[in-house]
Amino acid sequence: MMKKRIPALMLAAAIAFSAAGCSGGNQPSESSTAPSGEPSTSSATAPDNDLVVAFNTDIQSMDPHNTTDTLSITVSRTMYESLVTFDENQEVVPLLAESYTAEDDNLTYTFKLRQGVKFHDGTDFNADAVIANYERCLADTTLRQNSRVAKWESCTKVDDYTVAIKLKEPNSSFINQFTQFQIVSPKALEEGLDLNKNAAGTGQYTFKEHTEGDHVTVVPFADYWGTKATVDSLTFRAVPEDGSRVAMLQTGEADYIYPMPTVQAAQVDGTDNITVGAVASNIMRYVTLNTNLPELSDKRVRQAMNYAIDKQAYAAVVFSGYCEEVLSCYPSTVSYYSEQTPYTYDLEKAKSLMEEAGYGDGFTLTLWGDNISAEQTGMQFVQQQLAQIGIDVEVLPMEPSTLSDMIYVDEDEAEINMWYVNWSASSFDADGSMRSILHSDMVPPKSANTAYFRNTEFDSLLDQAIKTSDPEQLTDLYAQAQAIVWDEAPWLFLGNDELVYGAKSYVSGITLNPDGSVDVTNAALAQ
Repeated sequence: MMKKRIPALMLAAAIAFSAAGCSGGNQPSESSTAPSGEPSTSSATAPDNDLVVAFNTDIQSMDPHNTTDTLSITVSRTMYESLVTFDENQEVVPLLAESYTAEDDNLTYTFKLRQGVKFHDGTDFNADAVIANYERCLADTTLRQNSRVAKWESCTKVDDYTVAIKLKEPNSSFINQFTQFQIVSPKALEEGLDLNKNAAGTGQYTFKEHTEGDHVTVVPFADYWGTKATVDSLTFRAVPEDGSRVAMLQTGEADYIYPMPTVQAAQVDGTDNITVGAVASNIMRYVTLNTNLPELSDKRVRQAMNYAIDKQAYAAVVFSGYCEEVLSCYPSTVSYYSEQTPYTYDLEKAKSLMEEAGYGDGFTLTLWGDNISAEQTGMQFVQQQLAQIGIDVEVLPMEPSTLSDMIYVDEDEAEINMWYVNWSASSFDADGSMRSILHSDMVPPKSANTAYFRNTEFDSLLDQAIKTSDPEQLTDLYAQAQAIVWDEAPWLFLGNDELVYGAKSYVSGITLNPDGSVDVTNAALAQ
């Protein structure tokens, strides 16, 4: 079924309703480059050669082995590189590796490494560097990469510029997930360099400064092995308030902003040398429901909550229509997507399910989320919708770092009820799109299964799928897994929004990817 943006007439009706009533495809989508991958043809010129990119949140970590949020990954990729990466078509291609091969058993992968590459601290990149990063991630169980390398049997040096990785079990998603394994200087690791205050990668840029809650600035690495950066500096600035972010773009204090608030997109486009663009995303908007809570342990309650959410009104109110209804636990841009029957907005059905579960009079919950404008709007919308079936929701927006500290705790310390969150499939594979946030092995602090969803059949399906590379088997196994999640409803399934950005017309070469990450490899400012 083809999904379209809500038309203007429906959009207006949905907004009015909200104000009055409650205050198969599996091909990766294309990225969007603003305004062009080629040098700008606009007559406008930049006032300087310092590029400023403003986001709606701050980074959570600068340690490339401990990043999970999209902004942190974006910043990390300017300074660190992986052996393989995704190209513009979301195909895996070599980066710090010149080539790689996989054995027929899907257990052993051999990587031929690029020679002549230097880390920012002058250390040579070679097989020993890869092994040092593996050993660090294996030893430190607090790192997000630990759960991935723990599945490796070994990482061995074949020669100075060849490494072989052997897996404990076949893993059909290994090579996709390996795109996120970035390499840090072994000298920096040995010396215990604080990676939140320094950087020692091989990337196009090297670290200059980081002011928590405000900005990170990187500058070109003079000895970079690949295409040299053309800007003098690159600053990622945290600007949570939507109006402030737009104002910075209008005045030129920022050269590129993401996201562009959808309510202002049409008004701003074409003014003050600003171009507004949009791209289809693989970002899921959802609310996790802590199934350990008595009120949320019955799937009838969770299903009722899904029926109580008007998805069209959500798209209109929160994203001005730049949003599609989701019909699975991950977007249609990810492999092996299987469309499910919608939770159509139906208050009577929702109330009936609440009665059946013994909660006709409702209950009280808290809803956590980031303290940025769009997130708070979404949280308030959910609050208003659930009030219609007697669920009293207290909205608690927080700083991202504070929220992260409260989420990634031992289960017996968890205070979470609901979490308004978005997630993007950076690895573009079905296993990675479900395992890290729904498998029973992935509850906090290990990963982000904050629904504490535990279903043995679901786990078994993922565990079977990861051991095969047969497309027919994978299609069947992942379809069954998605059907279970949809029926069990550990989340409120809200939407799949389009990515909207704003850029000065003198900016070129910035690519916005479907997962919400921003590629600045070819960024340039017209002089």
